[in-house]
Amino acid sequence: MSTRKRSALIAGASGLVGGFCLQRLLQDERYSMTYSLVRTATRQQHPRLSERLVNFDKLDQTVDFPAVDDVYCCLGTTIGQAGSKEAFEKVDLDYVVAVASLARKNGAQRCMLVSALGADPVSSVFYNRIKGRMEVELQQLDFPALHIFRPSLLTGPRKDFRLGERLATPLAVLLRPVLRGSLARYRAVHADHVASCMVKAAFSPVKGVEIHYPSETGKSGGP
Repeated sequence: MSTRKRSALIAGASGLVGGFCLQRLLQDERYSMTYSLVRTATRQQHPRLSERLVNFDKLDQTVDFPAVDDVYCCLGTTIGQAGSKEAFEKVDLDYVVAVASLARKNGAQRCMLVSALGADPVSSVFYNRIKGRMEVELQQLDFPALHIFRPSLLTGPRKDFRLGERLATPLAVLLRPVLRGSLARYRAVHADHVASCMVKAAFSPVKGVEIHYPSETGKSGGP
């Protein structure tokens, strides 16, 4: 078995899933270096962390875009935060595709993507339609391994306030006992569990495209 260490690139480390994912990447000694694409520098320090300041609107002009083995795409916002449907599409579709495309051109072999339950390129729901289009475009990049994660309601310590999630969480807790078997994918799931599943998938031997429905039961199609 090869003992060569890998390198990783993460976009969206300031978000809920991305924050936990970055923590796990830095704790995982199978990675010799993790590059984090950020708009503004943070104070986080780690011997295996390199922050790269980028303009996501001009990502193709980035000098010395890192060549890595694995790319973790955790970018995402809400229409409310973005301010418009157009701005939401820019973040959740255009930026994600731009990051993944450049990583692939620079040799990335595996892509771990955070999408959403209900993602469908022809959905009548705008949010799900954008997520579905994002998945389709990433599949066209021909990664040897593309792992798409479709979590249900995410729980965890968000920095930003999301009214919909705040209202839905109590109901999700009540429904949890009855969401079993094939319905387990609809359970609320902690963001750190999703991050754990992403890193686990990166080291699996699976090739091609695999859809994951991360559930803390360990069932329902998740790792």
